[in-house]
Amino acid sequence: MNTLSYKTVSANASTVNKEWVLVDADGQTLGRLASKVAKLIRGKYKPNYTPHVDCGDNVVIINAEKINLTGKKWTDKSYIRHTGYPGGQRSLTATEMFDKDPTRLIEKAVKGMLPKNKLGSALYRNLYVYAGSEHKQAGQEPKAINLNDYK
Repeated sequence: MNTLSYKTVSANASTVNKEWVLVDADGQTLGRLASKVAKLIRGKYKPNYTPHVDCGDNVVIINAEKINLTGKKWTDKSYIRHTGYPGGQRSLTATEMFDKDPTRLIEKAVKGMLPKNKLGSALYRNLYVYAGSEHKQAGQEPKAINLNDYK
């Protein structure tokens, strides 16, 4: 037998089936939620996962204001940025960032778990985070899922 009886199927933009998924962040831990959402956006839960293709789902996260952080992360976790000027390093604690905009905690956590290249930037655009329970993607009819069912 000189031929293979199977072929590896590689997904591309025309063969990918992207879905809309709704995730409720109420009572979820930030890091665990972010890692599962990053896998959903990347498409790693799908059987036709291809590393160099955007084959993941579009994820809508609601209730970002009800997220949990364990331990003393509310006061000890710091988010550092730089203005671009000398001596321009600024930092915010998780509490300060949460008070400004609760959605940014989840957005930064998920973005940090995506690839740092053009594909990662494209994947990040598939994430929609809302502080309350109302969202603008009702027209896409996202399917509500329970993240605790995923590994």
